[in-house]
Amino acid sequence: MEEIRATLEVWLEWLKDHPYLYTLIAITALLMLAAFSNWISKHVLLTGLTRALRYTPIGRDELFEESRVITRLSNVVPAIVLSAGVALIPNLPDFITTVVRNVASAFIIFTVALAIGNFMTILNRLYERRPDAAMKPIKGYVQVIKIAIYVVAVLLVIATLIDRSPLILLSGLGAMAAVLMLVFQDTLLSLVASMQITSNDIIRVGDWVEMPGLNADGDVIDISLHVVKVQNWDKTITTVPTRRFIDTGFKNWRGMQQAGGRRMAREIMIDQQSIRFLNEEEKAKLKRFALLRDYIDEKQAEIDEWNKELEGRGDDAINSRCMTNLGTFRAYVTRYLKNHPGINQDLFMLVRQLAPTADGLPMQVYAFSNDTAWAAYEGIQADIFDHLFAVIPQFGLRVYQHPSGLDMQALRVQPQTTSDTSSKDDEEGEQDSLDNDSATKKEIEEPGAPDDSKSDKA
Repeated sequence: MEEIRATLEVWLEWLKDHPYLYTLIAITALLMLAAFSNWISKHVLLTGLTRALRYTPIGRDELFEESRVITRLSNVVPAIVLSAGVALIPNLPDFITTVVRNVASAFIIFTVALAIGNFMTILNRLYERRPDAAMKPIKGYVQVIKIAIYVVAVLLVIATLIDRSPLILLSGLGAMAAVLMLVFQDTLLSLVASMQITSNDIIRVGDWVEMPGLNADGDVIDISLHVVKVQNWDKTITTVPTRRFIDTGFKNWRGMQQAGGRRMAREIMIDQQSIRFLNEEEKAKLKRFALLRDYIDEKQAEIDEWNKELEGRGDDAINSRCMTNLGTFRAYVTRYLKNHPGINQDLFMLVRQLAPTADGLPMQVYAFSNDTAWAAYEGIQADIFDHLFAVIPQFGLRVYQHPSGLDMQALRVQPQTTSDTSSKDDEEGEQDSLDNDSATKKEIEEPGAPDDSKSDKA
């Protein structure tokens, strides 16, 4: 043992006589120690800690493996070794020692900030798994916290690199406030908008929103600090700035989904020339509809009572009331909707006439389906109007539509050919000739008519 110590002292004395070689060997040893510490932290400590955490719910989660929080923190170990060991290197200038320490410290600060940011991302992802996460998203607040962490980290890194106190940099922020407000203008506006959206429950993930001005019409799939992503019905994604949901009007269809009914408001254009009174035979025919039996009886009783009072007052029969085919059809549609299984009976329902137009008399069906899904809603609406268009001739009514090419073809007059026109002209000429020949013949047969009259006078 004494021999080994003596040998080392000899080598140290020899190295002191060669300072540059001594410094180079010390630097090499420090770098090898840093590399060894990095290998130990990555392959021993990190592997062991990861295996230990797999026995916990957090360690078995895929988010933990994707976040790489521990992997980032393991990078701090070699930086700590360099920061502490650089002061032990002999004959190394002080400014080099200071630079290495500052860079290592800045790297440690930056690495820890990134690890904290990844940890905040894990918290947000875990929160999004909650059933009520869509109602109160915290992604915007998490991003604000991460921005604050990164800003503080940048200030500490700058202060460490220039070897000054962070308070000196903070004292200069007052003069830079205007510049910072300009740089972080969008962030501040988005932060305020995110707070208003969350507190007022304006939009949630999964809401169907419609913003025609920004070509956004679909489901909200993500709400972050700066943007809201909307997946349109054609599967394209529109990115909308968060603050636009505060200063721009938009339509949120969440109320329709929560109400359990989707509105249908469609008109049937009735040909106004087909509207008329019903006679007794037509009333008896319409009584075959089970939905109209009670209506026709009640309405006829009401009309008979009115007409009886009218007759008792001695008024003219022209003032009497009669049932119309349009009014009966409207009553039929109302009862049909009330008995339809696809209509939400708890919501408002109406069958009404709108103002007459040149295209006919609009009769609007206003009701709500009991299924808000797009395909189911369209199927219910189509089934209803298929039936109404098919049954409307039973009431003596016609649906108005503009004349088509086939209608014009049926009304087209067949043109006359040139030979037909010539034959017609020849026939007219022959008839005129016959008329002239008859007149001439009549004059020849009565030549003495004027003379007889003269002789009678004599």
